[in-house]
Amino acid sequence: MSTPRFLDLPPGVAPQKRETPQGTFAVLEAVPVSGVIERWPALLVPGLTGSKEDFIAVLMTLAQSGRRVVAVDLRGQYETPGPADPTAYTCAALGADIDALAQVVGGGEPVHLVGHSFGGLVAREAVVDGVTKFASFTLMSSGPGPIEGRRARNARKIAEEVPALGLEHLWHHRFEREALAADVSDDIREFLHRRLVSNSPTGLSQMAEQVLTMRDRTDELRQIELPTLVLFGEHDDGWPPEAQSEMAARLGADSVVVPGAVHSPAVEAPETTAAALVRFWNAAEKHYLDTRSSAV
Repeated sequence: MSTPRFLDLPPGVAPQKRETPQGTFAVLEAVPVSGVIERWPALLVPGLTGSKEDFIAVLMTLAQSGRRVVAVDLRGQYETPGPADPTAYTCAALGADIDALAQVVGGGEPVHLVGHSFGGLVAREAVVDGVTKFASFTLMSSGPGPIEGRRARNARKIAEEVPALGLEHLWHHRFEREALAADVSDDIREFLHRRLVSNSPTGLSQMAEQVLTMRDRTDELRQIELPTLVLFGEHDDGWPPEAQSEMAARLGADSVVVPGAVHSPAVEAPETTAAALVRFWNAAEKHYLDTRSSAV
């Protein structure tokens, strides 16, 4: 379970609705408080029990690098509605949503794509399907295949318990206890409760099943030849840091280990995470322009 550092939106960040051919999506959109938008935009995709709010602590910093930055609730997550059809929540189906969103957000420009945890598996589908030309791809605390360890056990409970017992049961018997044990403040605990029970039960249980069964597509991703960053906390308890480092090596990708962070670097170490993303995005844009210039 991840918790935003704060719930008040920083300057330049506002809630929006984005219309796409795949439906309407709730987003947080950040633009520079000072200066102008002069760089390619970015799209941030949250994890299984998360939402766009998980990126609040990095949005303003990312936008101040001169770009529009959009964090989204996936279909069936928090403030984005979703159908009762289980097939709407496969990684491939959700990846098609990301394709549509990226095309709207980009408005003809390439988009930097970031996927956190389960969101990384979803974003990977959008990259591999080849529908959209992305500027770069960042896997944040997201591994090559099924999630492991404690988080795998939690995902299995979600997949099994939600269809039978519902979201309120999940809150009272798991998430509330974790929040209380972590001494989470009342306002954030209220937000976490509201967020969890706003999910589509079908969506959450199916997404949990996906994160437990997703196959390794690293070799396919490598074939795309897209600038890729693998970023994770040094104490990640979702996919082992060694597995993520190995995935980065297989991809020939840049790798950043965030000191002190666990599974949510954007929450636990926002300034380090934002700085790493901005460096990577700027380098990807420079590489693109240099390659284009040499081709001419």
